Amino acid sequence: MKQLIECVPNFSEGRDMSVIKQITDEMEKVEGVKLLDVDPGAATNRTVVTIVGSPEEVIEAAFIGIKKASQLIDMRHHKGEHPRFGATDVCPLIPVANISMEETVKYARKLAERVGGDLGIPVFCYENAAFTDVRKNLANCRSGEYEALADRIVTDEWKPDFGSNEFTQNVAQSGATAVGARDFLVAFNVNLNTTSTRRANAIAFDVRERGRTKREGNPITGKIVKDENGKPVMIPGSLKSVKGIGWFIEEYGVAQISMNLTNISITPVHIAFDEVCKKANARGIRVTGSELVGLIPLQAMLDAGKYFLRKQQRSVGVDNDELIKIAIKSMGLDELKPFNPKEKIIEYMLEENSNKLVDMTVTGFANETASESPAPGGGSISAYVGSLGASLATMVANLSSHKRGWDERWEEFSEWAEKGQNIKDHLLHLVDEDTNAFNKIMDAFGLPKKSDEEKNIRKQAIEDASKYAMEIPFKVMEVSLNSFEVIKAMAEIGNPNSVSDAGVGALCALTAVEGAYLNVKINAGGIEDKQFTNDLVERGAEIAMSAKKLRDEIISIVDEKIEKL
Repeated sequence: MKQLIECVPNFSEGRDMSVIKQITDEMEKVEGVKLLDVDPGAATNRTVVTIVGSPEEVIEAAFIGIKKASQLIDMRHHKGEHPRFGATDVCPLIPVANISMEETVKYARKLAERVGGDLGIPVFCYENAAFTDVRKNLANCRSGEYEALADRIVTDEWKPDFGSNEFTQNVAQSGATAVGARDFLVAFNVNLNTTSTRRANAIAFDVRERGRTKREGNPITGKIVKDENGKPVMIPGSLKSVKGIGWFIEEYGVAQISMNLTNISITPVHIAFDEVCKKANARGIRVTGSELVGLIPLQAMLDAGKYFLRKQQRSVGVDNDELIKIAIKSMGLDELKPFNPKEKIIEYMLEENSNKLVDMTVTGFANETASESPAPGGGSISAYVGSLGASLATMVANLSSHKRGWDERWEEFSEWAEKGQNIKDHLLHLVDEDTNAFNKIMDAFGLPKKSDEEKNIRKQAIEDASKYAMEIPFKVMEVSLNSFEVIKAMAEIGNPNSVSDAGVGALCALTAVEGAYLNVKINAGGIEDKQFTNDLVERGAEIAMSAKKLRDEIISIVDEKIEKL
């Protein structure tokens, strides 16, 4: 699965958009990076830019943006209401999909080192990327802002993590940059059936981490309790990593709880929503829906869908579109205005219009296969047949979880259905990947071969592409073999009225394994590395034998159960 990170550089220019456009134009030249948002502020004289893509591509685009900003923005003449100390003031990286915070930190420090080394800009690593606790807080790194930079960077305490610690002419122009890694922040508003800002604020104070001030006697009008330092004592709210306030929205005529979820791995959107519902209900107020401001990672929506399905004691082993629909309806995300997943989910924003095989109709896929085009071929068909086998097993699991009289077993079958969905999704991905592998071979054969150097490059490209074309059907074999676990379980313990579906699933899974094995063997012929090919062919033979044995076992179970019906 592709790794995705978001990068949100803040540039110290919010009034001359031609400058910002020059910066973003350079960043967009990096293939694979998508510019999601450009948000300028005249009063702050600052522009927040949001890009997303794979880690290496994103840090390349960020570096180019930082470099361009250092050339176009002169901090010696900068004024604005927002704290700042550099042309690129801050540049945080945020994990979005299939990447951990630890990995994101490594990329942040890699970017920081390159900015400091190649551009000479003083760089401070902050938040999760910080090397010391005191530097985790951005305010500490930026203390005194640009005006204090010359005096601070020469000290041992505030020597930059990377880059120059001398206030040269270049540093005087560029200032410093803070590069960090932080969690994804979701701006999430919950709608109430009231127009009272005071009531909304009371609920916000109930849930936000900071909570409310402690008072003597009357919790609203009583004297504020202070600690030994004279600061107000706070009664914490119920949700960690949540900031919140109540307000009235003139446009919609309702009050809302406006929240920033600063770490959705600690407090996800569905937990925040449910907690607001609980606190609102305790105050005689009803939640009517919610609003997502900006974008959200796909996984957050999938987790929400599964959460609400589990509350209904229903199987979570359904496809992503269904999970997203459940999440939207459960949280009322479409109450105030239509909620389009293609415009609100980051991963969907990145999807390009493509001619994926798996996006075709069944008829279109069959027609394309039957055409004179060499792809899709047997490898893609094997992957697709395998996905159908896993789908049938998943169907049996979902039917079993919903069977009258089996209510206490819904979780058991939900787990099997979820496992089947994951296998199905993996095989669907391999449908197109097998065709991509074939196309890589064709591209390699099309490389120039006039000079000896070109011939060597072409030869190596053909070898690499041929290996990949062998690895993909082998992966189809492995994943299809894994589907037998779900298929066999459904044949043994699933709804007996659907046992024939499990049997057909086993036949599909064996076809997928044996069909993919044919592609493994035929692609071995053009590869010079015989150790590589012999290894895959031998391992493939073992998988094929195991699959045939499992197919026979499952068909035997199916026949026995059909006889008893």
